[in-house]
Amino acid sequence: MKFLSKLYKFSSSWTGTIIIVLFLIFFGIQSFVIPSGSMKRTLQIGDFLFAKKFSYGIPLPMLPWVQTKLIPDFNDNGHLIEGDKPKREDIVIFLFPKDGKTHFVKRCVATGGDEILYTDKHLYIHFSEGDEYIKKSYPSNKIKEIRGKLWVDNPYMEKYPGIQYAPTSATAFINLLARSQDTRYTIDMSPTYVKEFGTVVYSSKSGRPINAFYKKVEKDQYYMMGDNRDNSNDSRFWGSVPYKLVVGKPWFIYFSWDNEKKTVRWDRLGTFIDDLQLEKPIY
Repeated sequence: MKFLSKLYKFSSSWTGTIIIVLFLIFFGIQSFVIPSGSMKRTLQIGDFLFAKKFSYGIPLPMLPWVQTKLIPDFNDNGHLIEGDKPKREDIVIFLFPKDGKTHFVKRCVATGGDEILYTDKHLYIHFSEGDEYIKKSYPSNKIKEIRGKLWVDNPYMEKYPGIQYAPTSATAFINLLARSQDTRYTIDMSPTYVKEFGTVVYSSKSGRPINAFYKKVEKDQYYMMGDNRDNSNDSRFWGSVPYKLVVGKPWFIYFSWDNEKKTVRWDRLGTFIDDLQLEKPIY
């Protein structure tokens, strides 16, 4: 009882409160806010959510806001304790590979060994397990034979209604196409021609036909894309995400308001991300 009494007094003090809060931030739960529409309509701009930092192991403790590591990365994997790895379909919080400090949240669409073909409004994936796995796991109307093997067309859209393509001409495909022709920019996917897709655009640089972009995901890495497929800055532009940059998994929304910060979205408060992503969005 004396121990519990001392623990209570400690936790009630300013010092105790600060230590407990920092412990939770470093190892357990951390608050994040959705600043952009790249995950719309699953996650909305103005959603405030808690994330489970222990979903994929225990990340190295970092000083908030400045993202400075408090201890060396002894395991060279960004984690104090290694845990499960992101799986296909997971929504993941991770650090932006270009700076290692900015938090991003996207959906993991492919893992090491998977091959991706992306064309306008379509994401085709050949899973590393091969054709038999694809035939057993997906309906025939989702499967297309391309270059002598099977690919799944937009494999996650039916399961997660928030995944969408914008009904506009300003698409990620057009953006990738433009950047692939401009030496000022780099992208992660390679321009290619797939005869099964039909439509052709000719490269202004090489004169070769282009109608898709290809990527084979590196071993032990994860390809992240926003659910708002046509308006997302994601792995298509800057590459795969290694495990050492994985932070955790969104848990539940504790507050949400609209873009103008005037109206509280009461129906989103207290909703768990695992449940929310299976529901048809109303926004």
